[in-house]
Amino acid sequence: VQLQASGGGLVQAGGSLRLSCAASGRTFSSYGMGWFRQVPGKEREFVAAITWSGGSVYDEDFGKGRLTISRDNAKNTVYLQMNSLKPEDTAVYYCAATLRRSGSTVQWDYEYWGQGTLVTVSS
Repeated sequence: VQLQASGGGLVQAGGSLRLSCAASGRTFSSYGMGWFRQVPGKEREFVAAITWSGGSVYDEDFGKGRLTISRDNAKNTVYLQMNSLKPEDTAVYYCAATLRRSGSTVQWDYEYWGQGTLVTVSS
């Protein structure tokens, strides 16, 4: 599976962005998918994950209600809608795929990673 993340950019605090992750391969629908983020000098951290059937889980520290993860299996794409963005949300955001259909909050469970897309939130 090859993953291509996009949708990052510069946004003002309080704004929104929708990240996309396009996957190659015909078995996309059977993968659990996740989004992680990383700030230079810090560990990569979990943001959100979605199961093969659309169930989702979010990082609680990110802030309830600010995130929505979704997937379109017909388009081999997973999305991350982020609202009410804060300067501390500035990071490189990575999408990842796992053979675990239920997804995972643990980065080590993911076998495939995209290249990352930079999100910068200005104050």
